Amino acid sequence: MATPKNVGQRRLVVGAHYGMRDWLAQRVTAIVMAIFTVILLVSFLTAQNFTYEGWAGLFARQWFKLFTMVTFFGLFYHVWVGVRDIFMDYVKPVGIRLTLQIAAVLWLLACAAWTVQILWSV
Repeated sequence: MATPKNVGQRRLVVGAHYGMRDWLAQRVTAIVMAIFTVILLVSFLTAQNFTYEGWAGLFARQWFKLFTMVTFFGLFYHVWVGVRDIFMDYVKPVGIRLTLQIAAVLWLLACAAWTVQILWSV
C-alpha cells in the first residue's frame, strides 16, 4: 500500500478548534443567565419582605436553589470559554498561557465550591 505524499500545504490545526460547540455553549449559558436574572428581578420586585429572612426564604426553595446552582455553573463555564479564548488569542508563549489557564481553572473551581457552600448553607 502506498504511503500518502505530503504534497502542498496542509493546515495544522492548533488552538481551541472547538468552534461551534463553544459558540453554542456561550449562547445557551447566556440565555440561562438572562432567564435567571429576570426571575430574580421579578421575585425581588414583587417581594413584600425585604429582610434577610425574606431573601433566605427565596433561596430556601429547592427549585430556586438548583436553578441558581445551574446558573452559576453556566456562568463559570461561560467565563472559562471566554478567558481561554482570550489567552489563546493574545498570550503567545505557551508556558505563560498554560500557567494562566491553570490559574483560571483553579480560580473557577474555587468559586464553584464557594457557590455550593453558600447555597447549601441557606
